[in-house]
Amino acid sequence: MAKHRDDSLAPSDWPEIVRRVRARTPARLLAGRSGAAYRTSTQIELREAHAAARDAVRDELDLERDLGSVFVQQWDLSEARTRARNKDEYLLRPDLGRFFSEESRAQVLDRCSRGHDLEIVIGDGLSATAVSKQVPSLLPLLVEGARIRQWSVGPVFVVRHCRVGILNEIGDLLDPKVAVLLIGERPGLATSESLSAYMAYQPRSGHTDANRNLIANIHAQGVRPEQAALRILNLANVMMKTHGSGCLLKEELPALDR
Repeated sequence: MAKHRDDSLAPSDWPEIVRRVRARTPARLLAGRSGAAYRTSTQIELREAHAAARDAVRDELDLERDLGSVFVQQWDLSEARTRARNKDEYLLRPDLGRFFSEESRAQVLDRCSRGHDLEIVIGDGLSATAVSKQVPSLLPLLVEGARIRQWSVGPVFVVRHCRVGILNEIGDLLDPKVAVLLIGERPGLATSESLSAYMAYQPRSGHTDANRNLIANIHAQGVRPEQAALRILNLANVMMKTHGSGCLLKEELPALDR
């Protein structure tokens, strides 16, 4: 019986076009095979990525540990909570992650002033790892860019056990022109460190994803923090000019790096 041959090239023998393709994406393209299966090295990488994804989902965000005490003090970060009382309830009941607990609602109203041009909120979402990796670089760029544009920026705070729908409550409570939620994405097998920026113009109760815009894949091998900050600020500017957001709003993307 004839044996299956793996005619794929070793990494050192890849053509230049293959090297360039693989350098632009964390996807496992042209990984090679052993018979009908992945190579052992690829199988091990997949198991490692799966473990990292599970850890990212299950881990609880710790502000001091994950963002650093200096960063927390610099931005005077406080923590609000949703109605999900723990991680298990958060995963089983997505609806509870869309509303503040009564105690946190009162804290947000007491601590934050209303009517700013930009309100930035950090949510743990489905990856605390993404928050710890991307927010320390992204947040200062956003706030500095907003100040250059002479926008008022509300106090930044963190929401534990957070879903995207919390934007509606943020709009109801704080009435910003534009709300930005930096939230950990659902991890995949390419990365567990990907952050999303969900944005809405004057979000309100009853709004859906159709009223929001999204800049996703913010991580080292995707949209880098510098690029993400520029896109978020440019999109916020369009929202303020057009007095709207969502599916009818077109983002003008900057030219891609060559």
